[in-house]
Amino acid sequence: MSKKTLSRKAKDAPSNSRWNSEVRLLAWLATCVSVFSFLFYFQRGDVLLYGDAIAHMNIARRVFDSKTPGLLQLGTVWLPLPHLLMIPFLIFDEMWRRGVGGSIVSMTAYVFGVIGMFRLIRSALSNDAEPDAPARIASWIGALVYAANPNLIYMQTTAMGEALYLAFFLWAVLYLIEFVRGDVKALTKCGLCVAAACLTRYDGWFLAAAIMGVMVIGAFSGAASVGVSAFRIPRAKLVKFVLLTAGAPLLWLAYNGVVYRNPLEFANGPYSARAVESRTQNAGNPSHPGTGNLVLADMYFLKSAEDNMSQNEWLGRAWVVLALASLALALFYRRSETASRSSAALFPLLFLLVPLPFYALSVAYGGVPIFVPNWWPFTHYNVRYGLQLLPAFAAALAMVVDRTIRHEGWPARLRLACVLGMLTFMIASYATIWRSGPISLQEAQINMRTRHQLEMQLAGWLQKLPPNSTLLMYMGDHVGAVQQAGIPLKQVINEGNHRTWKRPIDPDGLWERALADPSGYADYVVAFDGDPVWRAVQGRRLSELVEIHVTGQARAILFRAR
Repeated sequence: MSKKTLSRKAKDAPSNSRWNSEVRLLAWLATCVSVFSFLFYFQRGDVLLYGDAIAHMNIARRVFDSKTPGLLQLGTVWLPLPHLLMIPFLIFDEMWRRGVGGSIVSMTAYVFGVIGMFRLIRSALSNDAEPDAPARIASWIGALVYAANPNLIYMQTTAMGEALYLAFFLWAVLYLIEFVRGDVKALTKCGLCVAAACLTRYDGWFLAAAIMGVMVIGAFSGAASVGVSAFRIPRAKLVKFVLLTAGAPLLWLAYNGVVYRNPLEFANGPYSARAVESRTQNAGNPSHPGTGNLVLADMYFLKSAEDNMSQNEWLGRAWVVLALASLALALFYRRSETASRSSAALFPLLFLLVPLPFYALSVAYGGVPIFVPNWWPFTHYNVRYGLQLLPAFAAALAMVVDRTIRHEGWPARLRLACVLGMLTFMIASYATIWRSGPISLQEAQINMRTRHQLEMQLAGWLQKLPPNSTLLMYMGDHVGAVQQAGIPLKQVINEGNHRTWKRPIDPDGLWERALADPSGYADYVVAFDGDPVWRAVQGRRLSELVEIHVTGQARAILFRAR
């Protein structure tokens, strides 16, 4: 080894050690925020407010706790990775009942997301391998904007998928930046993160398409300017990256094709967002705002993003303007002719804006509604989707801080005042959220209040049943009652206990046989007004034990079957 190499390694060692110590400090701080916020919301009973969070945990649980266990219990609408990651923690009954097992995955993802945000800003803004002072300050501020967001802090205490997807999203863009800066191995890591994102949320499919599209254009581009050409790689490596990235969506399509005889079952099946939207319209309800209108759909998504950053209208708009302006400038940014690699490293930041077109298309043509409280129909629904732009907001503010510090034409005091002003802007924005409560928490409280009341009352009655009793129950809407009662899912005959590839019904399936003869298969029956079990027990003269009425929810009746 040459003396020059040894000298360079000795020079880099202290800086690398110092930088690693900063990452360790950040990880420790993020862990503290995650744990303390979980304890706060847990003791208030807010961890299991979202019906989707309860459903996620029970999908994971029924893989091993079911009358028909196995991977087919993963279903079709939701992607499988979050459920698979929850399984080790849901083996323990108490962690399942209280929701802790589902929260651990989100909390871990939150910590990795904070670190990813920090490293992403550092890699994008550093001129050399060693980050200078402006890049380090901007990295801390970007990580702070991400980590301190009240809505993300709440969501990471639940079994929802936002924190997990954002972590994969951030690390995918981080590794893409490192690839542009010359680390060829980072391309494989980027592909793995994109594949994981594709198995977490469908947002990842759009991200994968965007990155692969730029890669293909870059591979065949003859341009020498900084930008898309920075992604030029040998075509053999491009094929490997495309196969790795596209493998996850293809795997899910194949799973749906084999199990449900329809590769697009998740998109157009009976439980898809489009099918739910169609049933809503057939019931006489109007279409959701933005249907068939890309501009209006994007406006609703941007409004939800504003509400996740501030509960003040003008501060929320300021975040959107800041993000769009700063990240658009990344495409044209030039520091110097000798810093072209650093300039090119800013280009991948534009992928942080991928949620804009994805949600515009989803709302306009995918049957995905977003309701915000200040716009018609003046309620909360899927407002949490606006969190997908949080990385873009954090990167935007970090870029402004970085360029402000580097602006040598300004006096030092003016630059310091500007940086402090931007920190004040962030603090003021988040203070409005803490004062009124995170809007993602409000969404769960408003939409799930009556459902939670019904499940609590039903769980109380279920706990009084003899141990090891077998139930017949449709669990698609109120599986939380069984979870709260602590009844193992293997004691419940439900709609998942049949062969899914048998259409439209499975005559030999346990579910269908139990519906045809409830007394022959179950000790007790739980029926909700209008569901398949309700229709099956009509005219059978089963002994009614209790009838539960909660405003806004279907009537529930507990029967003795035998």
